[in-house]
Amino acid sequence: MSKPAPTRCRTLNGSSYNASLRERGSLTVWFDPGMAWHAAPSGKQGRQQTFSDAAIQACLTIKVLFGLPLRQTTGFVASLLKLMGLDWSVPDYST
Repeated sequence: MSKPAPTRCRTLNGSSYNASLRERGSLTVWFDPGMAWHAAPSGKQGRQQTFSDAAIQACLTIKVLFGLPLRQTTGFVASLLKLMGLDWSVPDYST
């Protein structure tokens, strides 16, 4: 049995094709400055939570998306917050 002939595609507009290939590597991450990054006091006895569930969820989402270990995720999120000019602390990898 013979193999089918490979399909050949011609690019008619090379500059827009090149631009679209470059845009595949772009990354946009938004952190809403109004987001509750630190947890509100619960009023219960014991140690209060430092970070909100949304902050921990955001960090874990980045971990899964990029396939990072927890320690590298902490550093990655810290660098993103620094780039955005937000002076929020980052959850520890053990959180």
